[in-house]
Amino acid sequence: MKDLANRALNLAQVKGASYGDIRIIRKQDQMVAVKNGEVAGLVQDEELGFGVRVIVNGAWGFASSSLVTPAEIDRVTALAVQIARASALVKTKDVQLGPAMSHRATYRTAVETDPFSVSLEDKLALLMAADAEMRRVPGVRVARGSMECIREAQTFASTEGSYIEQEIIETGAGIEALAVGEGEVQKRSYPNSFGRHQATRGYELVRELDLPGHAGRIAEQAVALLTAPQCPSAVTTLILDGTQLGLQVHESCGHPIELDRVFGSEASYAGTSFLTPDKLGNFRYGSEVVNITADATIPGGLGSFGYDDEGVPAQRTPIIDHGLFVGYLTSRETAAELGQVSNGTMRADGWNRIPIIRMTNINLEPGNWEFDDLIADTDEGIYMETNKSWSIDDKRLNFQFGTEIAWGIKDGKLGQMYKNATYTGITPEFWGACDAVCGSKHWKLWGTANCGKGQPGQTAHVGHGTAPARFRHVRTGIVR
Repeated sequence: MKDLANRALNLAQVKGASYGDIRIIRKQDQMVAVKNGEVAGLVQDEELGFGVRVIVNGAWGFASSSLVTPAEIDRVTALAVQIARASALVKTKDVQLGPAMSHRATYRTAVETDPFSVSLEDKLALLMAADAEMRRVPGVRVARGSMECIREAQTFASTEGSYIEQEIIETGAGIEALAVGEGEVQKRSYPNSFGRHQATRGYELVRELDLPGHAGRIAEQAVALLTAPQCPSAVTTLILDGTQLGLQVHESCGHPIELDRVFGSEASYAGTSFLTPDKLGNFRYGSEVVNITADATIPGGLGSFGYDDEGVPAQRTPIIDHGLFVGYLTSRETAAELGQVSNGTMRADGWNRIPIIRMTNINLEPGNWEFDDLIADTDEGIYMETNKSWSIDDKRLNFQFGTEIAWGIKDGKLGQMYKNATYTGITPEFWGACDAVCGSKHWKLWGTANCGKGQPGQTAHVGHGTAPARFRHVRTGIVR
């Protein structure tokens, strides 16, 4: 790999590139799924490819290929240079990367059990056991379970002298029960919605989740939701569980701090951002108890790694400090526009995509409340759990979220179960209404494996550390 990388970088410079880098990636992906006692899906995929980025005459060029040979390295590198020269004809300004960065390092995800060392038979047996437990509950029409294992080995090299080898391993699993009644369908998921929870860990994560042990409970809740009353329409106190809060952080905090979105280069796919540069350091994003960090260094986080796809080391960056907005997610290029240095958030969805700014682990730092004390301290309100739907505008300001299940709170106690729970808000008002966050005992790092961005579209794997939190004067239910 080193010889091939050097070949690309040398050729890029000979052809006039002022900067160049190459990523060579080998990726293995195994996914198994079951549905109603049968194997519903089995994917075993392996791919190898490389991508070359160059700057020529102040403009970017990128090209890639799945054929990793010396001749193809030459062809693709020359193509990247050609694309950069063409791009330079219509550039509005020269690309500036800031100070040169040179790192020679290796990084590997720490795992206890390599997920690829566990047999398919064992994986399917565990999913089938959970499936059977869900189907024991009358009223459950569909039981699903899935598991995924990923290994990605990447070599990164640049004309600035970097040479980095990384191996990232991911494992994830989850189950879902679908109950059907007269004119009604309800769903419950564990441990998170949209398929599964995922992390940069080994098969030990799957064992810890104990899918069969939780299958009966979520199936019973799915059935109970069929006859539960609708979530009331009110302006009330809202408490969100960690899984729902993870998506709330993702959509209303993670996306708006992506600096490419702020500068307008990410606009057509998923909008821009209300967090313009004049707000940095002086905008009140939330209350004093709201502290958010971007941290790619946490072991096990789905947004954890050693170095990003520009060769910048993983970092922990303050984003919101006691409610004050203090930081963006940056690339080398966008950070330079603010007179800063990249905080290492450039990642690509594979060898055939150019890196763009992506979330790492965007975390709401823990407070000091016990969950039971938080409920007991709430005279009246609603507790919502597990995301079901989301919608947010292109500035990341106005939003509406729905959850799979909710419970009323009356006189400091959880009571009536509600179905079809929703709430709405405006980002800074919502976070300004947060008056309590549970402590580290309740804090967990959740994985989001379906974050979309970019054109052509790229899917990123990111993380969100959260604990349950309380928000005052939130509108719930159907807005009338």
